[in-house]
Amino acid sequence: MTDFELKSYDFDLPQELIAERPVPDRHSSKLLVYDEAQDLITHSTYEQIGDFLPSASTLVFNRSRVFPCRLIGHKNSGGEAEVFVLSLLHQQGLYPCMLRASGKRKVGDEFNFGRVKATLETVCGDGTFLVRFNLPHEELLTQLEIIGKIPIPPYIRGGESDELDKKTYQTVYARETGSVAAPTAGLHFSQSLLDKLNQQGHSLASVTLHVGAGTFAPVKAANILEHKMHEEFFAIDQENLKKIKEAKRLVAVGTTSLRTLESSWAEKGIEFDLNGGLKSTSIFLHPGRPVHSIDALVTNFHLPKSSLLMLVSSLIGREKVLELYQHAIEKRYRFFSYGDGMLILRKPRSR
Repeated sequence: MTDFELKSYDFDLPQELIAERPVPDRHSSKLLVYDEAQDLITHSTYEQIGDFLPSASTLVFNRSRVFPCRLIGHKNSGGEAEVFVLSLLHQQGLYPCMLRASGKRKVGDEFNFGRVKATLETVCGDGTFLVRFNLPHEELLTQLEIIGKIPIPPYIRGGESDELDKKTYQTVYARETGSVAAPTAGLHFSQSLLDKLNQQGHSLASVTLHVGAGTFAPVKAANILEHKMHEEFFAIDQENLKKIKEAKRLVAVGTTSLRTLESSWAEKGIEFDLNGGLKSTSIFLHPGRPVHSIDALVTNFHLPKSSLLMLVSSLIGREKVLELYQHAIEKRYRFFSYGDGMLILRKPRSR
């Protein structure tokens, strides 16, 4: 079937439409609103998003915070080195990382980043490594904030971030540190916009899903059903679970919020084991796999052939999504992490 062929998710994007920086005011980004029931496209801005939502909607945000996970330094032997910390979830002091260094990487290699020193303990064989740092966890977090670099995607300025990205590549409501990529749909929401949504009668809820580096991994299988999604970890606290379960209409802000909600879906609705701590998910949403949990999605414009483009296609179909993307290109919308976005309003359905 065409929907399962990787080549069916390709599209041409002019280079100049890839956003290098966000707009000065977060909520001034352009917003393409698609109403599925009416098959209607409206052009607006994020500042007006509340006007398009069904009354008394509950918006679900991912409050995970990006941490500066790129450490640039050198090996003890003198060559340049980079350690990219993939996750702050460590086991017995060993952190999963990616390494770039001159020469062959082997167990026992040491890397220096000022006060932070790292020792290669395990070569995992899948391109990742387990590294031990010389600092306790909390002190390591402090040092990462000082000397680490924010991991912007490679298609933005070659992946080289600066101090400004520490502010702009972060949502205003971020709380729990653990992501190596921002939940970018949330970058458009300023505090004033969140206040406005509340005043309009909408509710705000949050979940936590720590975005892993796998979010950048391309889909390589010609048949997308053979693609293996990366594992990510999520949690929903009791207060927000109550808001979500009692919601009249659920709006996922971003693909990570949708992945969390859909991973928590059961026949009776959103369910979650509150005593289980973090949960893992490798859920892969694509056409042919029904999405039950939400009534609307707020999302950025994603890369060709990406799993995120397939996720959006699971809601309204691949052909419609590519049609909307083409429309956005013609209207000079800005694409990818720092770009503009869409609000997709699905046909009314019982959940």
